[in-house]
Amino acid sequence: MLAAGTFTLGVDGFVLAGLLPAISDDLSVSVSTAGQLTTIFALTYAVGSPVIATLTGRWDRRVLLGGGLALFLIGMAAQALAPSYGVMAAGRAFAAIGAAAFQSNAYVMAGTLVSPARRGRALAAVTAGTSLSTVLGVPFGVLVGQWIGWRAVLWIIAGLAALTAVTVPKLPRAHVPPTSMRTRLGVLTRPSVLMVLIATVAVVVPPFLLISYLPSTLGMAGTDGTNTRLVIILLAFGLGSVIGNRLVGRLVDGRGALPVLTAGMAALAGLLAVLVAAREWYGAALAVILLIGVCQGFSITPQQHRLFVVAPDVSTVALGLNGSAIYLGAALGAAIGGVALDLGGGAGVPATAAILATAAVAFATLTAPERRPRTTDVPATVPPARPSPDATPTASDPTAIPAPSPASSTSTP
Repeated sequence: MLAAGTFTLGVDGFVLAGLLPAISDDLSVSVSTAGQLTTIFALTYAVGSPVIATLTGRWDRRVLLGGGLALFLIGMAAQALAPSYGVMAAGRAFAAIGAAAFQSNAYVMAGTLVSPARRGRALAAVTAGTSLSTVLGVPFGVLVGQWIGWRAVLWIIAGLAALTAVTVPKLPRAHVPPTSMRTRLGVLTRPSVLMVLIATVAVVVPPFLLISYLPSTLGMAGTDGTNTRLVIILLAFGLGSVIGNRLVGRLVDGRGALPVLTAGMAALAGLLAVLVAAREWYGAALAVILLIGVCQGFSITPQQHRLFVVAPDVSTVALGLNGSAIYLGAALGAAIGGVALDLGGGAGVPATAAILATAAVAFATLTAPERRPRTTDVPATVPPARPSPDATPTASDPTAIPAPSPASSTSTP
């Protein structure tokens, strides 16, 4: 069920890139302006996630999962009916609140209900919903958008959210003690946590910068309904993400999160640089995008695992803040990508992403807190989770994503 929910939200997060030309034409705005819909969604998620977690601390987790999907569904319906860009933007913000309520619980449930030895694989299993959405959901959504319009795609996503929501009551009841906003934000005073969260923002920006404007980057922004090459490109990216996600769990459990993260991001930086030239040749671009998808699949799970290592006593709160960091990275990626597209054209997008990916590798390597003693960390008081009287396993209250994006799913937009 958790993976089904991240699949639905993943389709929404990634399909927008393929629909931007049609949306911009219909709503009479530029492609870069339409791309800021991703920024609106991501910023709303980043800010709203810790607020939702604080206000709903005493609620049954199933209420948050089901209620989040319901709010997301309403937001998608508003977008599908939107007569203007303003209404579309409001619908994106509303859907983001629902997504925050759902994803904030999905990842921490996966991370806390398994043993530490299998945590990487458990987190990757939920992230697989997002990865699968890029393989199946996004190309399908783009095809439907070309055949019968982008609004139909949004209605399909709303339907998927409804189908997932009806399965929520099958989950075990779970409650956690409430955690105040002061305590949540107090976790940020720990240098180790703060460094990992900044690294999350840094590693999320490059792939979201590219994927948000992929049609324009590859010169496939036509809206005549015949651009099947774009669907194949998106399919390749999604397939790569699935391969990366399939590999990352075992690699993290076996080799450690930081080496896997830095190796994946270094490879991503090189591939983005190659794409600056390869984007003009379809076959070469297809191969590079496939490999970029693999590297993108290495970004979110290692960061989640690192937080369990550097802040084991407040891991659930730290994971929640990581969800906000993922969406802040997605917002920055979409915003920076729009500027890069306007100033540098199609080549400016992968070039900018390559520079930022290189910077992300350097930052993650130089600031890695797990290599240092945690004696400088400032303690944060977080009450231990207690199961409800008639519950089975109890999950801790989080605010994690996506990819996006992600955890992830991100954790992605």
